[in-house]
Amino acid sequence: MPPTDGGADRRQGALPARLLASLHYSGAMLVHDALARRGGPPALVGWPRVRIALIASTLIGLILSLSSVLPFYVVVGRTMVVGFAGLLIFGLFERWPARLPRWFARWVLQVSAIVLVVPLAAYLAYWLTTGGDPQLGAVSGRLQGYLMLTFAGILFAPWIAVGALVRQRDTFAREQATAFALERSELERRALDARFRLLQAQVEPHFLFNTLANVQALVEAGAPQAAKVLKSLVAYLRAAVPRLQETATTLGQELELVRAYLDVMHMRMPDRLAFEMQVDDRLVDLQCPPMTLLTLVENAVRHGIDPSELGGNIAIEVRLEASRCLASVTDTGVGLKAEERGLGTGLASLRERLQLAFGAEAQLTLCEVVPHGVRAAVSFPAGKAQA
Repeated sequence: MPPTDGGADRRQGALPARLLASLHYSGAMLVHDALARRGGPPALVGWPRVRIALIASTLIGLILSLSSVLPFYVVVGRTMVVGFAGLLIFGLFERWPARLPRWFARWVLQVSAIVLVVPLAAYLAYWLTTGGDPQLGAVSGRLQGYLMLTFAGILFAPWIAVGALVRQRDTFAREQATAFALERSELERRALDARFRLLQAQVEPHFLFNTLANVQALVEAGAPQAAKVLKSLVAYLRAAVPRLQETATTLGQELELVRAYLDVMHMRMPDRLAFEMQVDDRLVDLQCPPMTLLTLVENAVRHGIDPSELGGNIAIEVRLEASRCLASVTDTGVGLKAEERGLGTGLASLRERLQLAFGAEAQLTLCEVVPHGVRAAVSFPAGKAQA
């Protein structure tokens, strides 16, 4: 095997490794990127958290008010003070300190801080609701109410915090899965695009070398129309080569190139080549991979008409059938068996380009025509090109 093939294999083997490395790196940076998109960690007192604090404080306050002689709104107000104090301390230690030792989880710090702040917040709540006299907290059974509020806060607040942490982790997990899916789709699209351009690069020299070889043969034979053919070829290449770099073209543009190509070939062998075209006007704006029809026609000229002493006719038909575009090129040349014709470089590249553009919905067939000749046809969904 030539060394270049081994190098190509190594490069092809290296491509999946590079893609996996890219995915691994992106996965490691995903949480950082998610926080960056938000401008930092979740809002300290964002509405989702405030809503949870309001609901939880109200429910706990209503439960405690059942055993209290005070109006329910006073008890609910106290639980809200405790709830919002826990909310603030939860958000504070979510942001500070910026770095923690590896062995110390941030969620442990947050939950522990909430447990410690609940008694202080409960004392503050009683201080605010007793006219600013903290001593009244121990009068008329209010100490019992303070202890109940502290107990309820220590019992429920850490679990609410843990639930918020789990919900936040699930949100990040969903964002991570979505980001992975989007990035994988983008990498697959780029890989397909690179493969598509590689196939086009293989088609370009194949087409140009074949055409120039025909002109060279005409010049060497001293044919009087050589200069005229060369002039027509230059004009054709000037229009065709820029389109080789495009990822998509239309059937109308393809047919213009095909006609120009057949005009050049007809000038080279006027007595041995004739052609006709039947095209459905509804399909002229349909997108397709570049050189779809031209590859079929060039294959018919090179392998069908050129080897035949009598030459032959090329019939090009493009029609719409059951929401599919059917394009066929039929020649009356030497046929399949004469040269054991099959999917050469041009047709093999065309088949792969059609697969990249349309997937399994595209087909390329090659069959023999009686008494002699070949019919090459492509079929793909009308109006569903994925250029």
